[in-house]
Amino acid sequence: MKLSAPIHVLKNQAKKLKAQKSIPLNKALDVIAQREGFSSWSLLNVKNKESLPSKEDEILNYLNDGDLVLIASRPGLGKTTFTLKLLYQALKEERHSFFFSLEYTHRDVAEKMAGIDQDIGHNNPFFKFDFSDEISANYIIERTKELIKPGSLIGIDYLQLLDQKRTNPELQEQVDSLKSFAKEKNCILIFISQVDRKFEYGEKQPSLEDIRLPNPIDLNLFNKVIFLENDKKSFIRPKTFEFV
Repeated sequence: MKLSAPIHVLKNQAKKLKAQKSIPLNKALDVIAQREGFSSWSLLNVKNKESLPSKEDEILNYLNDGDLVLIASRPGLGKTTFTLKLLYQALKEERHSFFFSLEYTHRDVAEKMAGIDQDIGHNNPFFKFDFSDEISANYIIERTKELIKPGSLIGIDYLQLLDQKRTNPELQEQVDSLKSFAKEKNCILIFISQVDRKFEYGEKQPSLEDIRLPNPIDLNLFNKVIFLENDKKSFIRPKTFEFV
């Protein structure tokens, strides 16, 4: 069973309920769990852990409407293809998907999509590419607001390029705007991101501290974070776990 919101959001809802109803926190947590279809919070926790994705094709079902997802790695490890695979899964469910890239050309992305499925076609009514040099938060919102539906996916390639033009708002302001848009429209935003070139894969697992950020941004805005390390994928938020 898929939760209506991430665990940390449900906990915040329980805290608000505790204050509103003047009840113990454990009681408020149980009320939230029962609303989600479980008899108690402890059972919800157990079932949620059992539902964590163990394979790549289970990730899409783990994402909730309103999520801001960060997919990060060093260059050349398949961030874009990984993101396009998520969009492709959504297309098979007839969910609108959008891909905005400041990094690749239409031909590059079309070739990557053909590598996933040669029959996907360039005129799929549920999939829109955009490669404009004008891409920014406001641009993305304007281009999607009339078509976006609950559960739609928006891929953004990539985070660190959104404010490369001096005329665009600061990166923090743009991500704040996109987060509000995702919440309003109940869509899922996936940001591709670079890991600092100083990071060396090995025994140490990458963390948010290894995200390369020419301009400051609060990375806590992203409630799900996935790092790619060659053939391994690691969720570091909401909880560290790995799958191949």
